[in-house]
Amino acid sequence: MKLQKETESSRARHGRWYGDACGTAFALELVGERWSLLIVRELMLGGRRFSDLRRVLPGISAKVLTERLESLEAAGVLTRRQLAPPASVQVYELTEWGYLAEPAIQELGRWAARSPEHNPQLVTAAMRFEVGEDRFFARLQDGEFTVARAGEGDPPADFTVRMEKPLPYLRVVYGKQPLESVTAEGELAVEGDVELAKRALAVFSLPPKIGS
Repeated sequence: MKLQKETESSRARHGRWYGDACGTAFALELVGERWSLLIVRELMLGGRRFSDLRRVLPGISAKVLTERLESLEAAGVLTRRQLAPPASVQVYELTEWGYLAEPAIQELGRWAARSPEHNPQLVTAAMRFEVGEDRFFARLQDGEFTVARAGEGDPPADFTVRMEKPLPYLRVVYGKQPLESVTAEGELAVEGDVELAKRALAVFSLPPKIGS
């Protein structure tokens, strides 16, 4: 009897929108609601608290985030876990199956970025740069980039970029060399939200040259 109930529940999820047996249709039924796929994207780098997700997805309300987390958990995409003391907080993590969505998310992002309507300036990030002995704090928000020397009052950075000399960074930002290849060479390191770092650093480009 239990098996019958589980089968009926599965059928209710698969086909609830489109009545289509295609895997693409089922994928949209699982993560096609607004914010769902972005929640999965943010969990790709590890577990996050509810407050962490609200911070990195500032446009989502607490009510909608709760609903999406419950829906993704019911679908088996993510799970929740209580951290041991002294933390004693609840975090959300992708299941083993949930992590398998990473290639699809990456390819979807690459496909969308080729659209002339794509606006990379929508990226928002707080970042820290450590170049030799120098320390800088920067913020990218609403298409504006601000940077100043780092201080004790700076808010937490989403990611930190460390290097001895700026050349490896310039190869990523202006030379558009993949971040992974530069970090693999050991001349540059990124700590924190690596996926956000990729999106933020991709915003910058050199102005077009003038003359022949």
